[in-house]
Amino acid sequence: MPVPKMSKIWMDGELVDWDDATIHVLTPSLHYGWAVFEGMRAYATDRGPAIFQHRAHVERLYRSAQVLSMQIPYSPDEILEGSRDLCRVNGQDSYYIRPLAYLGYGEMGLNPMPSQVRVMIAVWPWGAYLGEEGIKNGVRAKVSSWQRMGANIIPTGTKASGVYVNSSLAKMEAVKAGYDEAIMLNEHGRVAEGSGENVFVVRDGVLVTPPTSEGVLPGITRAAILDLARDRDIPVEQTPLLRQDLYTADEAFFTGTAAEIVPIRSVDDRVIGPPGPITKQLQDVFFSVVRGREPKYDHMLDYVSQR
Repeated sequence: MPVPKMSKIWMDGELVDWDDATIHVLTPSLHYGWAVFEGMRAYATDRGPAIFQHRAHVERLYRSAQVLSMQIPYSPDEILEGSRDLCRVNGQDSYYIRPLAYLGYGEMGLNPMPSQVRVMIAVWPWGAYLGEEGIKNGVRAKVSSWQRMGANIIPTGTKASGVYVNSSLAKMEAVKAGYDEAIMLNEHGRVAEGSGENVFVVRDGVLVTPPTSEGVLPGITRAAILDLARDRDIPVEQTPLLRQDLYTADEAFFTGTAAEIVPIRSVDDRVIGPPGPITKQLQDVFFSVVRGREPKYDHMLDYVSQR
């Protein structure tokens, strides 16, 4: 999906013109994938743009950096305010927000520690990642031949840039085969996640998702959905899932910042069916929350105009 040009990008504490936000081709993160990032969304509300789970995302950025021994030279509050500034200055009602901490020009080699850490934040309007039709009627998923990497191969609980080569291979395979999205199994043959989403199934009225110990990114939207389900007395379990559990699910869906909540209508051509009642209920409340229509959950929103 093309990125539309905005006015400003935040780079190392300064708002710079979009076309001036450049780095050198010998920046080591370009060569070795040594960087960490986040994906956030600011939604249009009656009180202006509001960033969903803003602080939780920024805290995860710092956890990812800690695992990679990257010292981000800005405080979390500075990163939070940088995102808010961009939402104000770029003049849109809603945004996708991408902070990235990477290694600056000046060093090269497999030891990243001598390199200076730099930070940028960009925002742009981004519609439904898997399409409005996908959100409404569900998507077709394929279990990938590409295995989700184990946590002792590379830290799967981080949003490290290099990790996403694994995800991109799975996504590309699925799309080339005529599917909308991939589902990856871990080294034990159990369900891990989508190429960029967490996976949920419903069976016998219970909402089930793999625990993070299965090589699953601890998704911010995933955590919110678990909370919203509990508040509605929907039983939830975090337990390992087999491939056959996908085929026999009563309902299934993906969650993620980009994907939001997308029903899965089939896996490997085994039909699950149209979005079920629990999926629809959680979709409805999620979109109501992020648009500022559920005062009980206002703590999940950072209203940009109030800062």
